[in-house]
Amino acid sequence: MAQIHFVLQGKGGVGKSLVSSLLFQHFQERGKPVHGIDTDPVNATFASYDAYQATPLAIMNGDMIDPRQFDQLIETLMAASEEDVFVIDNGAATFVPLCAYLHENDVLPFLQENGSAVYFHTVLTGGQGMGDTVTGLGNLFRNFRDVPTCIWINEYFGKAEVDGTGFEQSALYEAHKRQIHGLVKITEVRKETFGYDMDQMLRRKLSFAEVRQNSTFNLMGKQRLGMIWRDIDGQIDHLHF
Repeated sequence: MAQIHFVLQGKGGVGKSLVSSLLFQHFQERGKPVHGIDTDPVNATFASYDAYQATPLAIMNGDMIDPRQFDQLIETLMAASEEDVFVIDNGAATFVPLCAYLHENDVLPFLQENGSAVYFHTVLTGGQGMGDTVTGLGNLFRNFRDVPTCIWINEYFGKAEVDGTGFEQSALYEAHKRQIHGLVKITEVRKETFGYDMDQMLRRKLSFAEVRQNSTFNLMGKQRLGMIWRDIDGQIDHLHF
């Protein structure tokens, strides 16, 4: 059956496009027919990567978001073959409109009943954005109780903990663990080495595969990025899509 992966979080700048790119690379390296769609009308980061050729979804009518434009997205998903995989990167500006559209139109049961496997992916981050990302996750849990949800814990801004307590020990996790499909941790790294290399790759909109062939990254930079990719790719494997 076709797989549809929505990457959703109401807080901007927490790594949604990074998660989309990691998922895309994971499926691409396994020879899957994977398709990227970018619904962010403000910062179409996912669509700006040459390696993914993600399609930007035109959802603006003048200066306003037109929810009816999401109809085009559903038409595309419904026309998919059983082997197709979709990664849909949703921007902060369209988090509420897309969630409202999915909820009001019973889109997810419609897709599931027509043979698609639907997954949500959302980001939890440490630092100042932690409260907002926890709120966004809670909203997804409350409004979409039957959608398997993957939690990506992004430690770039610090540990996603409250008084030393991690997400897996939280009341939110306990209340919704039936719905949680799995966890992926983007581990905090030394910023002078691993962090610098990762930043250079992201700034230049390169995939891990492109870095391996890029002569401007030195051997140890490639080694460090390879370590990061093997860790994350292995964690995605354990989600068993």
